Amino acid sequence: MLINIGYGNVVNSNKVVAIVSPDAAPIKRLVQAAKENKTAVDATQGRKTKSVIITDNHVILSALLPDTIAGRFYPEKGYSDSLYPEKNNMDTEKNTAEKRGTI
Repeated sequence: MLINIGYGNVVNSNKVVAIVSPDAAPIKRLVQAAKENKTAVDATQGRKTKSVIITDNHVILSALLPDTIAGRFYPEKGYSDSLYPEKNNMDTEKNTAEKRGTI
């Protein structure tokens, strides 16, 4: 399945290993090494890099946030349901407490 990573660029979801933020020093080193090895793909269209997609053979730079891209992998389930189940549990507990009048 192809996943839109922003601005008309897509990636094969079967090849994706990780989607990470570019801020950490190890990721910066990984990106720099990929550029030197010519395995980096810049899909930012001149915008700021907000996520790094690590695949089997390449490192892809994207201008979309990691959460946005991750949410596109399972759109039928809903992003918050699949990746943050504890958030949904808190919302359910809050709704139950509101119904009881304890909040």
